[in-house]
Amino acid sequence: MRYIIGLLLSCVACSSFSKTLDIYDASRDRHIPISVDFPSERINCSTSKKCNVAFISAGNRVPYLKYQFITQLLNSMNYLTVAVDHELPSDPPLSRKGDLYKTRIENWQRGATTLNFLQHELPSRFPEYDFHNLTLVGHSNGGDISAWLANEGKSYVNKVITLDNRRVTLPKTTQVQVLSIRATEYPTVESVLLTKEEQNKYHSCVIEIENSKHMDLSDYGVTLVKKKVGSLVKGFLSGKDCNILKAQA
Repeated sequence: MRYIIGLLLSCVACSSFSKTLDIYDASRDRHIPISVDFPSERINCSTSKKCNVAFISAGNRVPYLKYQFITQLLNSMNYLTVAVDHELPSDPPLSRKGDLYKTRIENWQRGATTLNFLQHELPSRFPEYDFHNLTLVGHSNGGDISAWLANEGKSYVNKVITLDNRRVTLPKTTQVQVLSIRATEYPTVESVLLTKEEQNKYHSCVIEIENSKHMDLSDYGVTLVKKKVGSLVKGFLSGKDCNILKAQA
């Protein structure tokens, strides 16, 4: 009996570090599934000393909970993470024909609107966390959504980390720090990325991981690539210089 009680208490303690919520946006009659994972040292987060927040947006047809390697890293760095489900059964499928930049704009705008709504909705629910200096993390189409929102000039977007986004141009401003980690499997439209001169000008960083595949930048990826991604993300958020990060890749 003691063993069973102890096990139940242990499970309760573990589950308290993560919450799955359904947030309702009445203005769009839209339910937004999210998973909130708390920092490892969340006892140190308070209304007077707020901890950082990162929004995580998944790639198309990748379950929004399949970025645990990023979530766990950020939680260990005392970030609250919010994984967002952008793909509801009622949504139109992401276009795969024609000029994809033009045909996918509606999807990116909808995703950016969702992130903006959550930025306004969640602070009252989690007052110990800083939603006014957000880090946006996005893989593939989720990276395009993150870049789209950052390009709207929202003052609360502080950093953007894209994992092989391929169509929305990365922010070109000193107000938003950018890390874009690239896989080598598929080509990216050249105008999406920042040139070396732009990286220096805007204090941003574009890094390619050799012999990596697009899906390696999710939980489905090989361990070696995920370790490199984690090391780059940690270095970037810790303020390491881009040249140092590139040497790690």
